[in-house]
Amino acid sequence: MTLRKIWRRVWAPKVFNQGYLPEFDGHQIYFVEMGNPNGTPVLVFHGGPGGGMNLRYALPFDRKKYRVILFDQRGCGKSLPLGEMKNNNTEALIDDASRLLDYLNIDSKIILRGASWGSTLALLFAEKYPERVEKILVSQIYLADEIGQKWNVETSRLFYPDIWEKIEKEVKNGEPVLEYYADLINSDDVMKQVKAANLAGSYERCLGAVNPKLGYKELSPEDLAEIRISLTYLSKRYFLAENQIAKNAQKIAHIPMLMVHNRLDMVCPVQSAYNLHKKLPKSKFVIVPGRGHFGPRLNEAVYQEIKAYLQD
Repeated sequence: MTLRKIWRRVWAPKVFNQGYLPEFDGHQIYFVEMGNPNGTPVLVFHGGPGGGMNLRYALPFDRKKYRVILFDQRGCGKSLPLGEMKNNNTEALIDDASRLLDYLNIDSKIILRGASWGSTLALLFAEKYPERVEKILVSQIYLADEIGQKWNVETSRLFYPDIWEKIEKEVKNGEPVLEYYADLINSDDVMKQVKAANLAGSYERCLGAVNPKLGYKELSPEDLAEIRISLTYLSKRYFLAENQIAKNAQKIAHIPMLMVHNRLDMVCPVQSAYNLHKKLPKSKFVIVPGRGHFGPRLNEAVYQEIKAYLQD
């Protein structure tokens, strides 16, 4: 028996409800629920953009006490249509989360959880619906702000000039890099999609790597869908106003919040998260040691911080 099968049999949280939201804007949103149907609701936003939910996201929560709700964002995971970008934007994702709560008849205050892009959405949801939020738990925090955008396309190349040279080599006539690759990944030409995925689409995987390499060994339709969404959101500045989360921070200043960040996160630099923490008097900010945006040690540290915070 493989380790994955053992994990599923022994540790995987049990799903008590799953299904799709009624179709809206041409999208069907897939969701699952775990834990106590009568427990405190926890709404979890997955990372990306373009990623998908994973049942292990429920592990930090006592399923006897909490009702954990996961969903695949538009075009992601089991949501349909896979990779669809029509009517796919940040505001729509926030509205889907609100529709999901309404569909599940949840009118009590909830706990929000998100990591990476999931933290962006959790914070945006809280700023739009502060009256629905009891606590916020975010890690690997990304604000999609000026610092993050500059890091993605400028500052990070100080550490990976050789990688960026390969990415920029394909771009002609001074066209903006992100827009160029977003056009490729959204084209009907599969070869152009693969080129975009193997160059700009794999750059995030290089950040923090000691021996970075562009490209993938194989690319499934699911991989291409994820990268299509990721590059499109990046090229559109995540469909957000400049520094939107920080400018609206006063809307969530009263909400207790746990913020956990890795000191050497090369995907989401700690500066933005720290700046936001300074605006939020109810926030607890924890910097954990280590390297990388994700990893077993970081996940363990985040889970332990969440458990301890919820027990206080």
